[in-house]
Amino acid sequence: MKKLVVCMALVSLAFMDAKAQVEYKVITSVESIVPSGLGRSRIISANEEKNFKDYTTTQTDDDNSRNKSDRGEIRVKDFDETKLLNFYNIAGIRFQNIAANDAVITSKINTMVAEGWELAFVSSAVESDAGKDDAQGIFITRYIFKRNK
Repeated sequence: MKKLVVCMALVSLAFMDAKAQVEYKVITSVESIVPSGLGRSRIISANEEKNFKDYTTTQTDDDNSRNKSDRGEIRVKDFDETKLLNFYNIAGIRFQNIAANDAVITSKINTMVAEGWELAFVSSAVESDAGKDDAQGIFITRYIFKRNK
């Protein structure tokens, strides 16, 4: 009898987990790699939600339709912006700035975890100096968190 009760409890837990909904949140850090410290570095976190379907159309060979809404409607005006330091200053690369950014990003991650989020994925990319005439560049990282609703 005890085995039957335990088995039924395990089966019901399995069904509860299968129905559990998960929500995701993306936090982005943008760190400037512009020489002389002229760029801007930030952590960006949107506070409002958008439905991608509102900005999606299906394209066909004989259909030149545009998105249903103006691109301005896609913009998020409610977001948090956390300052970070630039990788470079006038003297060159600043390792102290990188360590400071790591501390701030770690604080953000720890806060998200304390709020019930789990760091699920991290994706990063660089658009760097492309030569003599290109003094622009960023290092961007997306932190993708998830939690059960």
